[in-house]
Amino acid sequence: MNTLQQKINEYRPLGDVICQEITQAIQKLGLEELGESGFPVFEQADFRLVVDPYSRCEDLAGYWYGVHKRLIGQIQFHGDGSFYAEYDVLKPHPTKKHYFIDVINAWGKEGFIKTEPKLLEMPE
Repeated sequence: MNTLQQKINEYRPLGDVICQEITQAIQKLGLEELGESGFPVFEQADFRLVVDPYSRCEDLAGYWYGVHKRLIGQIQFHGDGSFYAEYDVLKPHPTKKHYFIDVINAWGKEGFIKTEPKLLEMPE
């Protein structure tokens, strides 16, 4: 069984790339900053080892917190080499005036990373 620090070290290079991809996806939407929370940084996540209920594998999960310890993002590395992450944006869409950007989702594995914004309609 790997220790927490071994898992963090193992996933650090991929985690750095994922954070860069999420940052670039946010910037491509026309947002240059996110306020107090800032963009995701791998080392700033609070990491834990968790057991995946389906695979029973020990996964590395990281959580980003903002002001007042409010959860603003998470990333999970699965035993099969895949990952899933999401990071709060919570800003009006710069060009689609009736929408705001809730989160950026990222998923994939090393060498294949996809990102996608989750847009929600502005409340009336």
